[in-house]
Amino acid sequence: MGAQADRLRAMYAGRRGNATAKRYARLWNRALRLGVLPRRWVSLEVVGRRSGQITRFPIGMADVAGRWYLVSMLGECNWVRNVRAAGGRATLRRRTARPVWLVEVPAEERAPILKRFVEKAPGGRPHLSVDRHEPVAAFEAIAADHPVFRVLPAV
Repeated sequence: MGAQADRLRAMYAGRRGNATAKRYARLWNRALRLGVLPRRWVSLEVVGRRSGQITRFPIGMADVAGRWYLVSMLGECNWVRNVRAAGGRATLRRRTARPVWLVEVPAEERAPILKRFVEKAPGGRPHLSVDRHEPVAAFEAIAADHPVFRVLPAV
């Protein structure tokens, strides 16, 4: 992966997207609203904790044992803080809006989810320090650094 991985990591220096990353995010959000990508790719919509406005983040989901999860490839970042501030209330959009409740997964349960994420989300691989071919046990060392949220229907 080499140079390409370095470019992807550089787009998110300081756990914030640079201008290029923001342009790609707008493009991906449009594509996701049209539903032209596989169902694991969604646009996460959550109320901004400071602005009070809806913020949108294109994100890939991981599926494990029939359950869906959102993984923060950047660790503690804006969408994670916004979800926490919103009490887990958010919307996933892919063609249509689906209100959801996001429940944070304890660090000790994240390793298999992180492994599945790097298997299925190529853009997230450079941001996690464990290779996708490593066993689940290798992901335990980084689990506390990458918040994971289980996706549940809104009640």
